[in-house]
Amino acid sequence: MTSIRARRTSAAVAGGLGLALALAACSGDNGGGGGGDETGSTDCAAYEQYGDLKGKTISVYTSIVEPEAKQQTDSYKPFEECTGAKIAYEGSREFEAQLPVRLQAGNPPDIAYVPQPGFLKSLVADYPDSVVAAPQAVIDNANKYYTEGWVNYGTVDGTLYATPLGANVKSFVWYSPKAFADNGYTVPTTWDDLITLTDKIATDHPEAKPWCAGIESGDATGWPATDWLEDVVLREAGADVYDQWVNHEIPFNDPKIVASLGTVGSILKNDKYVNGGIGDVKSIATQAWNEAGNPIPDGLCYLHRAANFYQANWGDDVTVSEDPSVDRGVYAFYLPSKGSDKPLLGGGEFVTAFSDRPEVQAFQAYLSSPEWANAKAKVTGQGWISANNGLDKGLLQSPIDQLSFDLLTDESYTFRFDGSDQMPGAVGANAFWKQMTAWIGENQSDQATLDNIEAAWPS
Repeated sequence: MTSIRARRTSAAVAGGLGLALALAACSGDNGGGGGGDETGSTDCAAYEQYGDLKGKTISVYTSIVEPEAKQQTDSYKPFEECTGAKIAYEGSREFEAQLPVRLQAGNPPDIAYVPQPGFLKSLVADYPDSVVAAPQAVIDNANKYYTEGWVNYGTVDGTLYATPLGANVKSFVWYSPKAFADNGYTVPTTWDDLITLTDKIATDHPEAKPWCAGIESGDATGWPATDWLEDVVLREAGADVYDQWVNHEIPFNDPKIVASLGTVGSILKNDKYVNGGIGDVKSIATQAWNEAGNPIPDGLCYLHRAANFYQANWGDDVTVSEDPSVDRGVYAFYLPSKGSDKPLLGGGEFVTAFSDRPEVQAFQAYLSSPEWANAKAKVTGQGWISANNGLDKGLLQSPIDQLSFDLLTDESYTFRFDGSDQMPGAVGANAFWKQMTAWIGENQSDQATLDNIEAAWPS
């Protein structure tokens, strides 16, 4: 695992929660309770390490707004009950623009949930005196409960700054188990099997199409197509080349990337394969991403590549289930690789601190612990998971969330964070999105598409 270290600070509690905090017990006064009797069903034994924090307030700034914000604040209640601390939560749709403004003005939050590793790196580079390295308790949790890949994404120049909050898995293909059973189809386990299945569906069902897709997403139109390319680069070129590409150690239009875009095009630009129940190839550019899978329960398309969080977009009459006897049921399988490796594309948010006060370090440690992950799972419905291997999978309410958790915590899978989220904003959230949209909507060539993105990379 990558070596990580805590930056020493002059404040009390340098490099960890400190011996005093570790030995302190929960107080029984004012909600700081020492056990379940004072705090309802909360067992405060696991919280004794954080000490008595009555009268302390920790500010949290994030892009997570209602209705998901309530799930966040509800997940903090055990910590508040057992320590006496109060969490001041602020969610903002302008988070990414406003966080640097606040840092520049000397008004940072205690903790922020940074949604991209690239953004974290830029914050550390631009505001080195503002971003605080993780204390020892957080380092210990990171090494114990997360895979190496997740630890690396919160690490900048060998120092751990942030640990994961929520997570998602993007390497999924949604399908109808009933349609598969009715047609004698089996879930493919190799890329060749996937293409063979695609061809068979096209032959068996000329009135439908094997695949459906949509990349329209308002100002972010194009991002689902970037996920397609990232997944295929991982499967064809491998994780090392993927890292080089994302970090611009090889050009965006490297021949290996050109080849991978050609592979994506062999599906998304094939009139025999797309766009079931929606239209022709060009319809992908205008079809809303969150509605693109709708033809699957109606038998108009059979395959839709989308993340675990897509499950929130199915209609009320659709059931997420692997049971082939369920009418209008949908499920998802792992997007198979071309080789023996098992790459996994995903994303998430990272808990980043801007203060080393003991109560802030305590809350940061809580957010990296199984106690928080389990508390969050208890107050959340489907569509949320954590990569924390201490999470009780039984608390996850969706079978897709349970499958996602298994993949995220399985060391045999090679996890890589969403590439566009790691690239400079001018590329990852601009040129990459726009050029992939032109690639589909205007039938722009593979080479021109990648050349244009390469030209947009900041010098």
